Amino acid sequence: MNKTLKQVQKEVDVWAKQFKEPYFPPLSRMAAMTEEVGEVARVINRMYGSKKAKPEEAIVDLEEELGDVLFTLTCMANAEGIDLTKAFERKMEKVNNRDTSRFEKK
Repeated sequence: MNKTLKQVQKEVDVWAKQFKEPYFPPLSRMAAMTEEVGEVARVINRMYGSKKAKPEEAIVDLEEELGDVLFTLTCMANAEGIDLTKAFERKMEKVNNRDTSRFEKK
């Protein structure tokens, strides 16, 4: 099933609103995002870097960790009233205009 960012935001919001405090305070959300991005970094380092996983450790799937980042990002956006579709569109406009000759193209 393909979901739009708007659908993702709505699904997370419905889930979060079942709790007394649906979203953590801003600094706690930022700490959670930092933690999740750190977990992505750990997986990437174990996949491609010199720090390989210990034999007794299971390498956590990169897809799962990126899903955690997306969920946490969605919580941040929802708590702040940010439309991720609009934010993404603004970013793409920026990279398509500002960065048009910044990187070598095929």
